[in-house]
Amino acid sequence: MKFLRRFKILGTGSYLPEKVLTNHDLEKIVDTSDEWIKTRTGIEKRHVARKDEATSDMVIEAAKVALENAKLQASDLGAIIVGTISPDTFFPSTACWVQKGLGIPGIPAFDISAACSGFMYSLEVASSMLPAIGKPILVAGSDLLSKITNWEDRGTCVLLGDGAGAVVIAPTDEDCGYLSSLLGADGSLGELLIQPAGGSRIPPTHEVLDKKQHLLQMKGNEVFKYAVRTMGDAAVAAIEQAGVNPKEIDLFIPHQANIRIIESTCKRANVPMEKTHITISWHGNMSAGTIPIAFHDAVSKGLIKRGSLVLFAAFGAGFTWGASVLKF
Repeated sequence: MKFLRRFKILGTGSYLPEKVLTNHDLEKIVDTSDEWIKTRTGIEKRHVARKDEATSDMVIEAAKVALENAKLQASDLGAIIVGTISPDTFFPSTACWVQKGLGIPGIPAFDISAACSGFMYSLEVASSMLPAIGKPILVAGSDLLSKITNWEDRGTCVLLGDGAGAVVIAPTDEDCGYLSSLLGADGSLGELLIQPAGGSRIPPTHEVLDKKQHLLQMKGNEVFKYAVRTMGDAAVAAIEQAGVNPKEIDLFIPHQANIRIIESTCKRANVPMEKTHITISWHGNMSAGTIPIAFHDAVSKGLIKRGSLVLFAAFGAGFTWGASVLKF
């Protein structure tokens, strides 16, 4: 078995806000129904952060769990990378706020903005940095989408949730790590899924707030079409690059955006739904948080063991995408 890059995942962790928003709760906010949401998305509920809670707060809690499972202290870390599109502040980075919260100044800390593909981009960068860092790296995916959601838009508000997932990875000579990893993007499609205002293109103003341009906007049908094709193609390419048979995949952990996208990706990649870990029903789409949270859930339940082959695939705004085969 030929490894693209060796590294060991020492521990995983996750955090979900205490407040739960069900489909029945949403029926009171917008013109929708529990049946409509479940049939089209597979989502039944999602977690929503407190008003005083920020993305870094969620990452810190997930990081503490990951460090405990790795049997490490925060001071053992050599770097912090956070995949997010909902940072506490544009600067400093969310990773720097996490670093402050963990009390470990001095090591590199930075964010990666790749939307729903953010964790996969972050893990790729972190694994590439390991030889130079020589110490464990904290890699997190987290988004707090409830604060950039238009709660009057039933096409988007029913999909989104808040949460954070984290892993601690370290250098190793053992046979574990990436058998394949590929990333991609197509910026020409960026306007299909976008937060138009708040940056340098459209700075925040009273008019921007009145028009709700600071909130997430999505052309759902077009995004769905591209997501189905792109995630499926990426998963197929990752399996081929790894040199394994789809039957050898022990568990598939896809980005949890829509159950129909997941089903289409499974069919395209020839991986049965029985080998696919589905968590979307209880947390919805948390952007960069979905894969690491689902990963932690699978590890915690014993669905992934040392030596397991795990397929990841994601697709997000940008458009960005990624897929990989990992030997755990």
